[in-house]
Amino acid sequence: MVKMFIEKARGMEKDFLLFLFAGVFIGIGQSVDGSVLNNYLKENFHIAIVQRSMLEIPRELPGFLVFLIVGFLYALGDVRIAALANIAAAIGMFCLGIIPANYALMILFIFIYSTGQHVFMPLSNSIGMSFANDGRLGRKLGQLSAANTAALVISSAVLWLLFRYLHISYTVAFSIGAVAFLISSVLMFSMDVRKTGGIKNRFVFKKEYRLFYWLSVLYGARKQIFITFGPWVLVDVFRQKVTTMTILFFVISVSTIFFKPLIGYLIDKVGEKFVLAGEAAVLIFVCLGYVFADQFHGNIPLIVVFSCYVADQILNSAGMARATYLKKIAVAEEDVSPTLSAGISIDHIVSMFLPTLGGIIWYNNGQNGYKYVFFGAAVIAFINLISTMRIRIEPKEG
Repeated sequence: MVKMFIEKARGMEKDFLLFLFAGVFIGIGQSVDGSVLNNYLKENFHIAIVQRSMLEIPRELPGFLVFLIVGFLYALGDVRIAALANIAAAIGMFCLGIIPANYALMILFIFIYSTGQHVFMPLSNSIGMSFANDGRLGRKLGQLSAANTAALVISSAVLWLLFRYLHISYTVAFSIGAVAFLISSVLMFSMDVRKTGGIKNRFVFKKEYRLFYWLSVLYGARKQIFITFGPWVLVDVFRQKVTTMTILFFVISVSTIFFKPLIGYLIDKVGEKFVLAGEAAVLIFVCLGYVFADQFHGNIPLIVVFSCYVADQILNSAGMARATYLKKIAVAEEDVSPTLSAGISIDHIVSMFLPTLGGIIWYNNGQNGYKYVFFGAAVIAFINLISTMRIRIEPKEG
């Protein structure tokens, strides 16, 4: 298997390999975030659901600012901005591990970490698609995503072992993630910036992209409900420990190693409309799973909620279809990076404030308040399904 990988790597261009391995180290950092953060907040700060949901405002504010940040730094080019973004993520994550239990400091460093992650989001897709010279956009993004996910698998397994048998502290876990983000930044600084598309326009808003903007709004709502309330149901309602969350993250990572390349294949084979509509349809049932899980007996409710949590995280891989959809409808090639950044900012207008509303709904309805939140998410998923039916991709001349 190693020999096969080496042979395959020899056929790849240097900059694509550097970006591929940068994605591997980013995956290590992200595994720390996904496995540890919610338990860290629960155990170190003893926050309740309303506090947890309001924390999404500073956590998601960088996503709203992405459009401006990338616009003001555009002269550096997408690769250099991406490298700087991961330095910010490293600083924020490292400081989370060493600060005292001070709420203001925690918010500050979550903001810094989140800024790095959100700035990198649209650039990762635009840089990745710049390597797709053969037009197979889905396949390229699928390869990059699979490498990132493989790192998630290995690192989440290692984290579980470290927490289970060596009882490492959150400081050690966050330090591991910070080092991984720094290494990814070094790899991207080693890339030849002339070989990627770069960023030629600061800000782009065009009527041709209005469906993409609307899908970004719906994605922001769908994403944030699950990011905020999905794991919190497990941690707060079902009392799951950090080791359980790490195992779930491991299961998700293993599953998406195979699922992400499949999504890339389906994008190229049957199109973005099929992929995004399929995601929305399945997500309706995932939301209803959260709502009705406790109607079962024994361990079945926990199994249902585990399954819903894993399914949602896997379905999130379909997000690459929105990027390839934009790439295919772009009026000009230089519109892609700034418009992807605009999409991130637009979805975070919803992401910042929806969790607070959801948290209030949960709190005011007591122990079963989360059910109202996920029923609302099912309605959003249905609207998303109807909206994806409007996707049309006209063949470009030439």
